[in-house]
Amino acid sequence: MGSVGLLYVGAVLIINGLMLLDVVPGKAAAAMNLFVGAMQVVFPTIILAQSEGDPEIILGASGLFLFGFTYLYVAWNVLTDAPGEGLGWFSLFVAACAVVYGTLNFTLVDDPLFGVIWFSWAVLWFMFFVLLGLGKVSIQRRTGWFTLFLGIFTGAVTSFLLLTQNYPTGDGAALIGAALAVGLFLLAWLLGAPNRVSVSRDKDPLNASA
Repeated sequence: MGSVGLLYVGAVLIINGLMLLDVVPGKAAAAMNLFVGAMQVVFPTIILAQSEGDPEIILGASGLFLFGFTYLYVAWNVLTDAPGEGLGWFSLFVAACAVVYGTLNFTLVDDPLFGVIWFSWAVLWFMFFVLLGLGKVSIQRRTGWFTLFLGIFTGAVTSFLLLTQNYPTGDGAALIGAALAVGLFLLAWLLGAPNRVSVSRDKDPLNASA
């Protein structure tokens, strides 16, 4: 994923995390989802058109659509008051693809740290599936915190490391990244404990605060 695009993935994840935490209303978050979603569809389409069939370029661009369609889907649901089940099941597909991309970063691309990042996104999108596809609103705040944390660390921080040519490689960096991802997940799980907020079983997390 391009370092510039990754920066704005971080921004939209932070906004969506705050939306799930009921800090940012849904309709206020829709614009950023539209902007970043469109960017993550238009830019990889241009990259593919100019790739001249290079399989490495095609592989790198292909994953961007997963994010672009997710954010456009979020905006659609918020602006139309559509139910979240479709987005939830699409998120399961994204999670499965993220596992594949993560594995390829370990085996084919030789970038284990970004493999860890892909695996952390797989966990996050699986949480979206559980929250929206299965309607388990008890994990809404936990999902919100984890979304916020990954927006900061896998999005903004990683982007600036790439932009300043300070991005670490190697197994050591991957181990540190994995430890950080696990730590952030556990922190999100603690901060988002259901007894900290009363949540209606019928509440749609994308529309309740719109």
